Amino acid sequence: MRSKPRSLWISLALVGLFLLGQYSLAEERRVITKERFLDKCRGAWAGQMIGVTYGDPYEFRSNAKPITEPLQEWTAERVRGAIQQDDLYVEMTFLKALEEHGLDITFEQAGAAFAATEYKLWHANRVGRENVQKGIMPPASGHPDNNPHANDIDFQIEADLFGIICPGLPQESNRLCEVFGHIMNYGDGVYGGMFVAGMYTAAYFEDNDVEKVIREGLACIPAASEYAACIRDVLKYHAQNPDDWLATWEAIEKRWQDDTDCQPGDPVNIDARLNGAYVVIGLLYGKGDPLKTMEYAVRCGQDADCNASTAMGVLGCMKGFSQLDKQLTSDIQNIADQKFSYTDYSFGTLIPASQRIAEQIIRRSGGEIGEVEYFIPRQDPQPPQSLEQWKKS
Repeated sequence: MRSKPRSLWISLALVGLFLLGQYSLAEERRVITKERFLDKCRGAWAGQMIGVTYGDPYEFRSNAKPITEPLQEWTAERVRGAIQQDDLYVEMTFLKALEEHGLDITFEQAGAAFAATEYKLWHANRVGRENVQKGIMPPASGHPDNNPHANDIDFQIEADLFGIICPGLPQESNRLCEVFGHIMNYGDGVYGGMFVAGMYTAAYFEDNDVEKVIREGLACIPAASEYAACIRDVLKYHAQNPDDWLATWEAIEKRWQDDTDCQPGDPVNIDARLNGAYVVIGLLYGKGDPLKTMEYAVRCGQDADCNASTAMGVLGCMKGFSQLDKQLTSDIQNIADQKFSYTDYSFGTLIPASQRIAEQIIRRSGGEIGEVEYFIPRQDPQPPQSLEQWKKS
């Protein structure tokens, strides 16, 4: 038997190396079509709009007790109230700041953009803005030495944006959360935002498995943090009581309703951890059903509109706008050109603005923008290197 010419062996070796390189490249990046990205981006923003208006009648109406009576039936026109919701327009302040200052925006630039706003704020947001206006810049503006609301929910309800613009890129969302989250929060208050944003980054590449998305978000924050412990408890109690949301709610209430928030002695609890647990209860017990997801998030009480907005936003990103029931989305078209309060964005302009920033982030991360696809490098979620943990005495 004659041996093959040396040139043939070299050619075969080169082909093998090429194929191995192509395989390695495929392993190192993920692909999402621009059409699917936009569908999920629309679903994320629409989900927030639907969730916040679904939960609005119940905001802090049931504190330290669940809501067990029938809830108001959803009607499509209710979504019109989203235009005036701070759960949405505060996020858009951050989007505008990124458009103006770029992805390397500094603490000072982010703080100044927030300080220039004129809308009414509460809790950590209010004190954080006042601090910056007085010259106490982030991260000091959100530190508990200067902000007694540092563990509150504020950044958690505003961090959706950073996941929406970072498809599959949790390290990028964490980097942005580090800057913007410290305007008003610290420790668990910031980790709540990183957790939420991390769920969105995962939702771009997961359509059905809500627990997987939750765990991806959890991997974005320090395992030793109290916030992470609280979310792990929800996962544990859900595994023990997969068909009994109230049993899980009661277990979380017993473990985490400790009245160490910014309003001791008051059943109102705006702590990021507790309300984050309610978001996760909604996602787990909703089992991918939008109405059930919002219902369980609302039934947990406390900041019911914010929690329903976050849960539905994540689920909307997983499913995509096209897969949401028309009874939820049909009236959005009637307000698509109406600007959200205090912003220059409408639903119609918000999506392309989010896409523009997302493309910049994809390039920054080493990805590529094709004609019809995004090639996104694989990023494992990583928590911040240092642990911030504020324990009130």
